[in-house]
Amino acid sequence: MDEIAPGTAPKKKRVQSVLFMCNFNAVRSPAAEAIARHYFGKSIYVQSAGVREGEPVDPFMVAALDEIGIAAAKHRPRTLEQLEEWEGLNFDLIITLAPEAHHAALELTRSLAADVEYWPTPDPTILQEASREQRLDGYRDVRDGLIRRIKQRLKG
Repeated sequence: MDEIAPGTAPKKKRVQSVLFMCNFNAVRSPAAEAIARHYFGKSIYVQSAGVREGEPVDPFMVAALDEIGIAAAKHRPRTLEQLEEWEGLNFDLIITLAPEAHHAALELTRSLAADVEYWPTPDPTILQEASREQRLDGYRDVRDGLIRRIKQRLKG
């Protein structure tokens, strides 16, 4: 067994496949999927799913990503069950963006060998009463936060 020097953390293994999860797969997890594909799509397999059946992809999320040249308009929300049925759940890492998704991912790891990380991410859809620009700012904040975390976590 390899010994680790005191005060040093073991090196994380390189992620080869990642699943982003949120509640409905219409805002946060598809944004994370699109961002990760944009920056790491040639080197890491990326998918997203929701815990429950969701609405079509959120137009504000699409607009916030379009502003920086990331396309997400063709995304079709899918549930965890649909993803499992279509292609299986063979991921090294599951990143959850909402509490409900985190609990579902932890249940999955009873039968799936994957690391789970919880990245609490605000739900920008709560800004329904705000102006269009204020709503877009909320989506931009989520987008920018995801970009920072994804680049940091998935870099080789």
